[in-house]
Amino acid sequence: MKYRTLGDTGVLISELCFGTMGFGGTDMWANVGKTQQDEADRLVGIAIDAGINFFDTANIYSTGISEQILGKSLGTKRKNVILATKVRGKMGEGVNDVGLSRVHIMQQVDESLKRLGTDYIDLYQIHGFDILTPLEETLRALDDLVKSGKVRYIGCSNLTAWQLMKSLWISDKNGFNKFKSLQAYYSIAGRDLEREIVPLLKDQKLGLMVWSPLAGGFLSGKYRRNQMPEENSRRKEFDFPPINKEKAFNIIDVMNELGKTHNASVAQVALAWLLHQKVVSSVIIGVKNETQLKDNLKSTEITFTEDGLRKLDEVSKLDPEYPGWMVDFMQQDRIVNQ
Repeated sequence: MKYRTLGDTGVLISELCFGTMGFGGTDMWANVGKTQQDEADRLVGIAIDAGINFFDTANIYSTGISEQILGKSLGTKRKNVILATKVRGKMGEGVNDVGLSRVHIMQQVDESLKRLGTDYIDLYQIHGFDILTPLEETLRALDDLVKSGKVRYIGCSNLTAWQLMKSLWISDKNGFNKFKSLQAYYSIAGRDLEREIVPLLKDQKLGLMVWSPLAGGFLSGKYRRNQMPEENSRRKEFDFPPINKEKAFNIIDVMNELGKTHNASVAQVALAWLLHQKVVSSVIIGVKNETQLKDNLKSTEITFTEDGLRKLDEVSKLDPEYPGWMVDFMQQDRIVNQ
């Protein structure tokens, strides 16, 4: 297992992060996974033995059950890992049991700490944007949590480029602790992040944690043209995140070809492609069983040739959009040969 820094911090995190969205499996989360305590204990142990030191969850996953299961699975090993969770989602029937107000954040951080069985959270992330709460209120509350010692670092998830940049500006202006990372959807079948957000992350030296690197299971190797998914397939019950399926099939064809060269599964190739992207800090893997976990772990052993990467880039690249193509056009007279 290799390790990378979390943004501009001195914290080293494993390039694969263990995601626990499938722990618990209640309500809508049953479509993702139904892992219970005994199996979670076993999978977490295998992951730690393989060198994974980064674990991600959220208060909303199975309404707190995921946090409870993960906390128990880590047990005394908690001090040796970097633990991340999130806040924003609806956690009760009250009108204030959702969002990023100071009221909700302060209540939920204590609830998460209790469920996780710890007295601090290494990375506390907002799970999305809240149109009702001013960013200043949210960021001041998060800054207070860092100063209190309940939280070590703060991060965000699912923000647009302007929302993220505005947040960084507000924190800088007020002397608040800044977001150190973004957790976002990114896959070889969904490279939209590269238009605006990837340049921002590089410029501001923020870490990137990738969720759904296999595009909701579409890149797992189970899908082929004119072939129906299995009955228990996640995509059959929960067709998310949205992707251009025809383009994805073309990508899978190339990944299958490269997989034969590297004696690797399609899923391993998809994960390895992400690990070859310099902007990526860690790729979150969500597994249902030991077979999937061990298959995903092998992705860290794959090194593509320049030709292999070129083939993957060519079949998956984004179509040019404005203003991107105009920005590139305008830079032609500023290229310096070195």
